[in-house]
Parts: sequence; C-alpha cells; structure tokens
Amino acid sequence: MNKFQLFGHHFFKFVWNAIFVISYPILATFGLLFVGITCFFSWISSFFAKFSSSTFQEARKSEWIPMAKDSDLIEGKLHKQIMFGPNCYHFRRKDGIPSVIEDYIFGERVKIMDEGWLMEKWNTTDINQIPDFDICLYQPEEDRLTKLTNIKCFDWHLADKEGNFFRFKWFDGTQGGEVKVAIA
Repeated sequence: MNKFQLFGHHFFKFVWNAIFVISYPILATFGLLFVGITCFFSWISSFFAKFSSSTFQEARKSEWIPMAKDSDLIEGKLHKQIMFGPNCYHFRRKDGIPSVIEDYIFGERVKIMDEGWLMEKWNTTDINQIPDFDICLYQPEEDRLTKLTNIKCFDWHLADKEGNFFRFKWFDGTQGGEVKVAIA
C-alpha cells in the first residue's frame, strides 16, 4: 500500500470506530428504555385488568356452551380450533331430543330467524381444504336441516330476505360475490 491508501485506510477505520463508540451508548439506552417502557405498560395493563368487570372465557373441549344469544335450545362442544381462524363445534339440542345436527360439524355462526336457524355446516376440518361451508337452514320443530348454498370463504353474511329468497354476500379477500337462494 502506498502512503495515500494507508492514510485513507486508517482514516476510515478511525471514522468507523468513532461512529460506533458514539452511537453504541445511544442505541443501548434506546433498547433499555424500550424494554423498560414495555414492562411498565404491561404492569399498568395487568393492574387495570384487576378492576375490569369483563372476563375472558376460553372454550374448552369438554364443555357444552350455548351457541345462540337469543335461545338456549342448541349448545355446542368445541371440536377443533383453527389457529387465527374460527372454531368448529359439535351441536346438540339442550332439551335432549336426538337431532340430525348431531351428525355434523358446525361453525359458531348461528342466526335465528322466523324460517328457522341459519347455520354454517363445515364440510371438512382439514386445514388445507377449508373454508368449505354449506349454509344450512335448521328447522327445530321438524328437526330438518336444509342445505341452501355452498360458500368457500369465511367472510359471508345474509344480505337480504325477499319473500322466500335469501341473498348472501361473500368476500374471500380478493373477490366478492352474491348468491340468491330459494327457501324450500
């Protein structure tokens, strides 16, 4: 190396070391402050949680829980929890009458209507094949489960009810659609 290259090498080495020596305490202080602030807010959160009236209720596989807010006729037992997704349940009638719904797996979405109960019947619980649902109408008086349509996404809702027709809207993240179904 000639003297110019040697000088440049030593100069940039000095600058690099100076930047590191000056910035290291700043970065270390920021890291310690970040950890300290995170611990502080965690402590505040747990402190205020003691005064909260709401409780977190985790469904367990061995418990039967009511599935509809408006009625306690149907209860569900957790079958499978999909990570970052919905749960699926085994349903049964709470009054003890054997029912057709005991043979299938359902989602937790139950909507009570005049025509019957709108339910999401799962065709599979295999993580590679979901979502694959049949939207069904359950009539508890006759114990009849009628398939209305098949939907292959988690985001669906009953958009409208026109006489003997239901209109469902769905969106799978990239595209949406609408299905009009006649009630049998």
